[in-house]
Amino acid sequence: MEAFEAIIRFFQTGGVFMYPIVIVLAIGLAIAVERLVFLNRTKRENRQAWYEIEPLLNEGKFQAVLMMTKDHNTAMDRVIGYGLSRAGGSQVEIEMAMEEGLMEVIPKLEKRTPYLATFANIATLLGLLGTIIGLIQAFTAVASASAADKADLLSASISVAMNTTAFGLMVGIPLLLLHAFLVSKTTEIIDSLEMVSVKFVNQLMRRRRSKPKAAA
Repeated sequence: MEAFEAIIRFFQTGGVFMYPIVIVLAIGLAIAVERLVFLNRTKRENRQAWYEIEPLLNEGKFQAVLMMTKDHNTAMDRVIGYGLSRAGGSQVEIEMAMEEGLMEVIPKLEKRTPYLATFANIATLLGLLGTIIGLIQAFTAVASASAADKADLLSASISVAMNTTAFGLMVGIPLLLLHAFLVSKTTEIIDSLEMVSVKFVNQLMRRRRSKPKAAA
């Protein structure tokens, strides 16, 4: 209870700039939670799709894989679907088609994540701005105070003014950490899609090379 009261006092003495920092924190957390849920779901769906597609690719059942990619809407299915749509072309054409699929998927994976770094900077800057304005008000008040009260009044005013900087950093640092974490998860998913693209192209090319041998 005492800790809660201390937090309330800390917030109340910070001034009006504490409120926009709280708004930035709320928006940042909402984005982080939404992105985390989306990326975890995408990763899970991609893994499940690959478990279903890989055995069919190994057996050379590309038509069955194509039908499966049309029935599902995961990032993995879209990328492989693009490659299968050019399965009759050259290796370069297949790779370019899958690259097109990746270019369609990647923006959806990276969507809104950069905002977290921006909000972290905004929170820090709002904290600094609140402190500067608080210091200006403190020195203005001290100028008209008596000599005996100046030291005590100035130290108390500076202590209050620094609350906004502290709170801005308390918001900015976690948002930066969340941004880094989400970027790493996004990169992990993109790397897995690129790996699957390479596996798919290699498997398709091996099937093509084995056909003349089988005919001979």
